[in-house]
Amino acid sequence: MSADKRLYLGVPVERPKAAFFDFTSCEGCQLQMLNNEATLLDFLSLLDIVNFREAMSERSDDYEIAFVEGSISRADEVERLKKIRAQAKILVAVGSCACFGGVNQLKNRFGDLDWVKREVYGSNPVDSTEVRPVSAFVTVDLKIYGCPVKKEEVEVIVTNLVLGKSIVHPSYPVCMECKANHNICLFDLGEPCLGPITRAGCDSWCPSNRMGCWGCRGPAEVANVEQLREIMLKHGFSEEEMIDRLECFGGFSTYLSELK
Repeated sequence: MSADKRLYLGVPVERPKAAFFDFTSCEGCQLQMLNNEATLLDFLSLLDIVNFREAMSERSDDYEIAFVEGSISRADEVERLKKIRAQAKILVAVGSCACFGGVNQLKNRFGDLDWVKREVYGSNPVDSTEVRPVSAFVTVDLKIYGCPVKKEEVEVIVTNLVLGKSIVHPSYPVCMECKANHNICLFDLGEPCLGPITRAGCDSWCPSNRMGCWGCRGPAEVANVEQLREIMLKHGFSEEEMIDRLECFGGFSTYLSELK
């Protein structure tokens, strides 16, 4: 049997050629994929990786799956993204920046990009447009949420992708995972949290470390923002503090227009 093949329940499984790309981002999601050395080799063996700047020097444009990290903030990024999409059979948006615009999209809220560029770059202007998620320009086949993505979740998703199994994201909120982990509610500890309305799947990563959720995974299937407002006010937090969190990663943009 070829060394490039693996077995699943005794059946040979092909290793699809995959490439990893980064746009406007901190590249933390790609680094996260290289963490957890105990399972790294098993994870990498699922794919025939032909392009991954953070991990290898070799480059190839022959790939089937494109993992894309980062938001789109320049005209040249749009053209590069479209070329990647044309080559890939499957395009995966990785992390909050690719899925929603991420922290980068906060600059859109100033409403005056020329002022933003002057404030940030001074007399050294750069090409910079409004920040948009990857899906604003090309078709996205799969999204992996989080800032950064959670390595264990990525491993499960990639395994299912390679095996042709269904990929189902949790529809329930982070609060469900928080309760399962026997955490004390952060509201009772005086910390605001978007856990009641944010999509689960991170295993309540931040609340388990006593940090309120900022909604990096976007809204749960049923996100009752009005109820969250009541919870916030009940615990002494203002609507402004809630909106500050909702704006952070871009996933709740459709809800913000109703609040303002």
